[in-house]
Amino acid sequence: MDFGRTYTLGKISQIIKKEYIGDFDFPVKGINEIHNVKDGDITFVDHPKYYHKALNSDASIIIINSEEACPEGKALILSDDPFKDYNTIVEFFRTFKAGTKSVSESSSIGSGSIIQPNCFIGEQVRIGKNCLIHSNVSIYDHTVIGDHVVIHSNSVIGADAYYFQKKDGAYRKMKSCGRVIIKDNVEIGALCSIDKGVSADTIIGKGTKMDNHVQIGHDTTIGENCLLGSQVAIAGVTSIEDDVLIWAKVAINKDLTIGKGATVLATSNVDKSLKGGVTYFGSPAIEAKKKWRQLVKLKNLLKD
Repeated sequence: MDFGRTYTLGKISQIIKKEYIGDFDFPVKGINEIHNVKDGDITFVDHPKYYHKALNSDASIIIINSEEACPEGKALILSDDPFKDYNTIVEFFRTFKAGTKSVSESSSIGSGSIIQPNCFIGEQVRIGKNCLIHSNVSIYDHTVIGDHVVIHSNSVIGADAYYFQKKDGAYRKMKSCGRVIIKDNVEIGALCSIDKGVSADTIIGKGTKMDNHVQIGHDTTIGENCLLGSQVAIAGVTSIEDDVLIWAKVAINKDLTIGKGATVLATSNVDKSLKGGVTYFGSPAIEAKKKWRQLVKLKNLLKD
């Protein structure tokens, strides 16, 4: 998440009441998870296993629970609980504001767009031209929707990321400050759910179409002109490239890529990245031709 303007290290340290290593006026521009950081960002690390990765990442400010040597050009914030302090910063810049109207006055809706009764449109939402939002759709804060988008009834756009840390026998929620971005000419079926990014964006590419009951996890990117069948479930931080066809009841694991033009047949489970231009089937999914041969061999082995 970008803050929209530059803050100082001193100001950030005051928000969480923690000491820091660096100059008071050191510039701070945003906050992100380690896999999304860029220059000017804050990130956090709370385990020695990941100190090196965080300290040598593109992040400029690291919240850390050990007084490590500060790399040149960076700053550290010393914390006994980096996860908690990260959440405190997120809540400061993304303070929840309870809705008092069905459509927030801070949101914008383009010309020709139709919002059916009983929809909820949150703070700072942007909806483009000639969209059709059917009844009972909920669009959470900071969502961005392009032109000519159709969203069918009872879908939820921008719910929190499903992201928790286990500590002392209980789960702590990582606060979400990312967005959902839906490009032009997308159609989303009924009862779909698209989660916002934890700190970056969940993106649905131009021309992509979803059937009913589709779940898209946080920070996932769906390319252009993809088709997703009913009950597809895609975990977080996954990349689906352009022109991919995913048929009904496919489950896709996190942190992987499905290449351009791939087809994943119904009821498959994807546990690793798949090359483009190939048809896949099975659990775990492999090339469909290989799977068919395996099934024929198994059938022959089981003959009486």
